[in-house]
Amino acid sequence: MAATKGTSKAKTSKKSKFSKETYMFWFENMLLMRRFEEKAGQLYGQQKIRGFCHLYIGQEACASGAVTALTPDDKWITAYRDHGQPIALGTDPNKIMAELMAKETGISKGKGGSMHMFDKEKNFFGGHGIVGGQIPLGAGIAFAEKYNGTKNVCITMMGDGAVRQGAFHEALNMAMTWKLPVIFVIENNGYAMGTSVERTSNVRELYTLGESYDMPAAPVDAMNPENVHNAVEEAAARARRGDGPTLLEFRTYRFKGHSMSDPAKYRTKDELQSYKDRDPIEYVRSVILEKKYATEEELKEIDNKVKEQVAESVRFSEESNYPDPSEAYKDVYVQEDYPYITE
Repeated sequence: MAATKGTSKAKTSKKSKFSKETYMFWFENMLLMRRFEEKAGQLYGQQKIRGFCHLYIGQEACASGAVTALTPDDKWITAYRDHGQPIALGTDPNKIMAELMAKETGISKGKGGSMHMFDKEKNFFGGHGIVGGQIPLGAGIAFAEKYNGTKNVCITMMGDGAVRQGAFHEALNMAMTWKLPVIFVIENNGYAMGTSVERTSNVRELYTLGESYDMPAAPVDAMNPENVHNAVEEAAARARRGDGPTLLEFRTYRFKGHSMSDPAKYRTKDELQSYKDRDPIEYVRSVILEKKYATEEELKEIDNKVKEQVAESVRFSEESNYPDPSEAYKDVYVQEDYPYITE
């Protein structure tokens, strides 16, 4: 990854001390997420992608900003809105698209689909379909890093609805008690499915939930990657020092519905437009142009390159085979000859 780490903890501004390489990485990285998800939505409408499908459109800065603040050895785990994170980490888009289309060349061999991406090589421990189920798993991964004496952290992402799960509170309590190197991230896009935070929680400043466990916590304007990078970098430094976990509330927004089956009629057009006006990709584009890091024509060339990457992922997936039915019996247990698995 060409991006370099920033060190400033200043508030968001176009004067932030990030390099040209970092801004160019963010632009191309987030644009790849956006174009990939747009195509995934089209393919879903064509019934080439089936089942559930939760798009990351609008939330790209959450993953992209965090990637530049962490190391390749750090671990990631998230919920079922999980296409963006592996793309941000550099997973081959061909394999992600093939997984969406349930092909054997997919990153989870076509068995996981949209909600269960997994890339061991990139230390991405998956999307998880059970709301909140990944939170104690993230704490467990962090426990393993501490036990093994590494300086790695585990960034554990969840939606705002997951904080109403008991597993969230149990994991925070244990992580703080044992000073685990975990960064808990609430991607608060305003709605748990179609229900707003205001209708489901007496606590609306979700980051304050960390106070119950004396856990350092903060809100983050996650509509641009500068803020995300700074917050994650600070939390990671704390974890690496052995001071334990941090809870971050990424205040973001999804431009589409909860899933492809959601018409999102519960929000107003004005609300949606107010966030589109803060599109993280357009923000980074404006910084790049202002600082003359690239021209409009050069940015257009990047867009064309990204579109071709996505088009190639579709060709790759459509030319791939579905897994053989016998694959249903494989990868269930580590022990290959486990006696209770028979075809």
